[in-house]
Amino acid sequence: MSHISPVAQRLRITFGKSGSLKYTSNLDVAKIWERVLRRANLPILYTQGFNTRPRIQLAMPLPLGISSECEILDISLRKHIDFDESDLRQQLLAVSPPGLSIQAIAEVDPRAATLHSLVDSAEYRIRFLDAIDPACLRKKIDDIMNRDTIIIDRVRRRKRSVMDIRPLIIDLYLDPSDDLVAHLSVGDRGNLRPDQILELMDLQGVHHSMHRYRLHTRPH
Repeated sequence: MSHISPVAQRLRITFGKSGSLKYTSNLDVAKIWERVLRRANLPILYTQGFNTRPRIQLAMPLPLGISSECEILDISLRKHIDFDESDLRQQLLAVSPPGLSIQAIAEVDPRAATLHSLVDSAEYRIRFLDAIDPACLRKKIDDIMNRDTIIIDRVRRRKRSVMDIRPLIIDLYLDPSDDLVAHLSVGDRGNLRPDQILELMDLQGVHHSMHRYRLHTRPH
């Protein structure tokens, strides 16, 4: 049996989702990327077997309705390509749907750790579209950040789970525009969504928009 990897090259693409694309599921985003890569004539590597799939991997699922500028995609190629980042970006954008942006393209070691194992936290910006007193927001933030534990009790798929989510809240503050910034744990340590923060603050009924602007990765 050969131990030679079929991956000739691995590219890492940092991209964004906006407009109607933010309502597209992660599964459909992967399909969109497959179409984009095919139309751009990149030599995508596919899995073997009856139901072949492209060897592409998204770093961290993005909840529906949240825009982003920091999503990460790894693609495996069956043969090496020489590329200029700016030219390849334009080549991909020319066949991309509205709402898909590309921030960066880089080559990474094919043997590098999987994206899911590298990402450990994410930062979100929550903008309140209804008028809300910043002093009230700061008080709610202080109430959360000053607590030692925050126990939530949930039932999912008929299974009850009780957990302390306080360690998953890395930071919570208002930026100079009075937008709420939430730095939350994701990945192997546990996942916390920004809508759960709004529930804690009793603000889930306030009209708002959410944007993920940074994914943090651990050293590798």
